[in-house]
Amino acid sequence: MIDLRLEIDPLPIVEPLVIRLTHEPSKCETEHDAVLVETNGTRLEYDYNGFSLVLRRRGDENFDGDVILALPGQRTAHRLIRSASPHNTFLVTEQCDQLCVMCSQPPKKYHTDLFSQFAVAASLAPINATIGISGGEPLLHKDRLFSMVEAVALARPDIKFHILSNGQHLIAEDVRRLATIGTERILWGIPLYAADGPNHDRIVGKEGAFHQLQRGLAILMKAGASVELRTVVMQQNKNQLVELADFVFTRLSAIEVWAIMQMERIGYGRMNWATSFQDSSTDFAQIAKAIDLSAARGIPVALYNFPLCSVPAPYREFALSTISDWKRKYLDICEKCGSRAACGGFFEWYSQKEGFAALGAI
Repeated sequence: MIDLRLEIDPLPIVEPLVIRLTHEPSKCETEHDAVLVETNGTRLEYDYNGFSLVLRRRGDENFDGDVILALPGQRTAHRLIRSASPHNTFLVTEQCDQLCVMCSQPPKKYHTDLFSQFAVAASLAPINATIGISGGEPLLHKDRLFSMVEAVALARPDIKFHILSNGQHLIAEDVRRLATIGTERILWGIPLYAADGPNHDRIVGKEGAFHQLQRGLAILMKAGASVELRTVVMQQNKNQLVELADFVFTRLSAIEVWAIMQMERIGYGRMNWATSFQDSSTDFAQIAKAIDLSAARGIPVALYNFPLCSVPAPYREFALSTISDWKRKYLDICEKCGSRAACGGFFEWYSQKEGFAALGAI
């Protein structure tokens, strides 16, 4: 697992500070750049506009081009952008208006607004980067979120975003703003867990969520937005995947992809693992039917977070490597697997004792 926090010497700051680290003075292009001036074992010292910034690293980590966020009074900095990785996500809020049974990031009551800092960090990202936006529920702070994306679009038109949202807080007036931002700039990851209100609402822990989601999806479709529909497979909905495939075809055929996903064993997902985890390595039948129907109808479909050896051979082409590098691991059985390079592996918090029952090197 890659640690996204870095130990730093305390800084005399009263406001959050966004800094891009570089090894070459010639790459200092903005006021936010700090250049490496001394390396002494695990101690790295940077010159930041005449001030000393000291980081403590583990091993031989390379931070050239990375963007960090330092907060007042803290001895750790958040590694917002890793320049060598395609897996960079901003957690913009931990507030949420749902209580999904498999949530990997349980909501918190309070919110710290760092949208301005996130906008600066995105403007310092590598060329053509795609940055994830996650929560909580980002659209609870819709105006701040849109303002951030608009600011980045002006400064860095090459940057794109992948926004994970429950899609329930969009209104008709947002269509014009989405079009102004540019629908090609954002891929919306929107969850849908069942084809009917009672089942979807039960999974997300919010009455009326299904109805609000349909309205939000309609607004995104009207705006011409790109939508990645996301369905986590659980015991609660495994027998309704065929109905959901029909719903997607008849109501949402304009989506970019329907992502059928495995659970993460963390947060509420860990608490509810015994009653929610669906072992696709021993029972893939309903998933297979949903894939067959969707593929035959021309609906792009993919499997997210499924290790290749948990998927029957005819369906492995749909299993993409989607687990972010910072939270990915491989098991002992993976050492001899000839497909490891193409496999997304397992979440760092995956437990073999409570996980897939039928795995093996392929």
